[in-house]
Amino acid sequence: MACLFVQIRCKPGKTYAVADAILLKEVHSEMYSTSGDFDLLLKIYVPEGQDIGRFINDNISPIEGIERTLTTLTFSAF
Repeated sequence: MACLFVQIRCKPGKTYAVADAILLKEVHSEMYSTSGDFDLLLKIYVPEGQDIGRFINDNISPIEGIERTLTTLTFSAF
């Protein structure tokens, strides 16, 4: 499985609705509200062999109220 983090910037006033929609999809491992340029932070494990870009485009990006996402891939350090 590939571990990645997705930061989400929501349209003003839509953060709770976006978080609720993500919860219903059950595609994440952890979700946090954050301060700064982005509103939410997701930790996601994408199944081996599945295209990461398509996974994000199919499961996260279409959610109403999302303005922008930033995906960070992780790699084993040692």
